[in-house]
Amino acid sequence: MKIALITEAWPPQVNGVVTTWGWMIRELEQRGHTFMVIHPGLFRSVPAPRYPDVPIALFPSRKVRRMLDEFAPDAIHIATEGPIGRAARKYCLAHALPFTTSYHSQFPEYFKRYFRMPLAWSYPIFRQFHAPAVATLAPTESMIERLVERNFEHVELWSRGVDSDMFRPRDKAFLDLPRPIFVCAGRVALEKNLPAFLKLELPGTKVVIGKGPALKSLRKRFPKVVFKGFLETEEMAKHVAAADVSVFPSVTDTFGLVMLEAMASGVPIAAFPVTGPKDVVEHGVTGILDQDLAAAATAALDLNPEDCRRHALTRPWSRSVDQLAKHLAWISQPTTANDSLEDSESAGQTVAIAQASCADPGAPSHRER
Repeated sequence: MKIALITEAWPPQVNGVVTTWGWMIRELEQRGHTFMVIHPGLFRSVPAPRYPDVPIALFPSRKVRRMLDEFAPDAIHIATEGPIGRAARKYCLAHALPFTTSYHSQFPEYFKRYFRMPLAWSYPIFRQFHAPAVATLAPTESMIERLVERNFEHVELWSRGVDSDMFRPRDKAFLDLPRPIFVCAGRVALEKNLPAFLKLELPGTKVVIGKGPALKSLRKRFPKVVFKGFLETEEMAKHVAAADVSVFPSVTDTFGLVMLEAMASGVPIAAFPVTGPKDVVEHGVTGILDQDLAAAATAALDLNPEDCRRHALTRPWSRSVDQLAKHLAWISQPTTANDSLEDSESAGQTVAIAQASCADPGAPSHRER
């Protein structure tokens, strides 16, 4: 089958969306399917406000339409709500084609924090974007509950996984720093709430892995913290595995892949009891969830690394791929384009579709654990 992925998040960006879709494409192509990715690198673009390394495509509609016409996909998934995503959404509605979307980021919360936009203004905009989709895929049960409370419909679970071969217990002596070592890995940006970790009074050493727009200012503000910057996956895995606790200070993430990566490395988590951590972490076993982040980090030192590793092994990427394949909306009877978007909006709501698993019938099914 031919699958079109539309996303504003794509390499050289480094984030959970890029990591997740890299695994989805790799796994589904191994099952015999073909992907076309429509991403910002294919268009003229400008830097996103406050994110100079995130491009925003300019006037992508015509090229998106031409690419989808030429590729003639069997399924269309819109991963992000930016200009490219909106152009693909318009195309699907104009052609009365079913499509799916995913909710990767809590943008209403980001807009409130960055631009003071009330949630009552931003949530309806995102709800309208996702409304025509056959399914909107969210990564955790808590995120589904939050969206349903905001009157989103057709929200389905699409969880995440971890590469337990890359992220595994390794030599702790790799980091020659005063212990205990508390690590925080991920994008260094305002919405990650990093100062909540960096200002903690903790014994040993605090280490930050990652890059982002806040890196320069945080380095200056917290000179005693070890900032490693961006590390390639192998080096990052070595650093994470050498830590004693992985601290996850974000309160706006929808999931938090780095928590699974740390657990797979035998490193327990310290986090706030919010959406993301409370779905990923087993409190008192693989991590500590507490409004007092310092108390959580200290208590996490006493947890069993083997329990963390054992829990992470129940989250392979193959399970995530199976969930995605289950929810994709297959285009059974392509229809002629309708020149009137108003007419096609209603047609798009009633188009008959066939939903089927994308999994290779000859491949062994994943055993739920």
